[in-house]
Amino acid sequence: MKRDQLVIFARAPRLGTVKRRLARGIGAMATLRFYRGQLAALLGAVGRDRRWATAISATPDRVRARWPRRLPILAQGRGGLGQRMARAMRPHRRVVIVGSDIPEVGAADIAAAFRALGRADAVFGPAEDGGYWLVGLGPRRPATPFAKVRWSTRHALADTLANFRNHRVALLRRLRDVDTAEDLRALEKTRR
Repeated sequence: MKRDQLVIFARAPRLGTVKRRLARGIGAMATLRFYRGQLAALLGAVGRDRRWATAISATPDRVRARWPRRLPILAQGRGGLGQRMARAMRPHRRVVIVGSDIPEVGAADIAAAFRALGRADAVFGPAEDGGYWLVGLGPRRPATPFAKVRWSTRHALADTLANFRNHRVALLRRLRDVDTAEDLRALEKTRR
């Protein structure tokens, strides 16, 4: 049996290219420090786990970057977010994609996602903003799981779920991703 696959969607950690909406609020250098720290923490928490294989799906393609952990690096390729995620998931029987901007995610969340795929066709980790921080698919999946999704809006999860009408779906805990300075401040308040 093929091993479960975790794919971490990440942007190469380079000044001025990561988390642009966050950078508008806190500056490019502070954003890069946050992003590098967050990426290192995520890879440390889930990248070594032997229950699944882990790879980074990076953008932009063919960029040289120093990653916090040595893992296979896959190019995301062209197209919108949905096209890139579908392409990354296609070769795997059971696969989970997680974003790199969710400070509270850990190995227990990834394990819960793969457990959910034992009884559901898809699993989602809802985000506070209406999107999702994790998506996992089993072997029974729609041909176009991410069609007609309004990305970066409060409708992203609902739009995606509409593509799974005839499939069993599981939901994980709701977490906050960090896209803006307001998101970062809200996260810091909850950590106090």
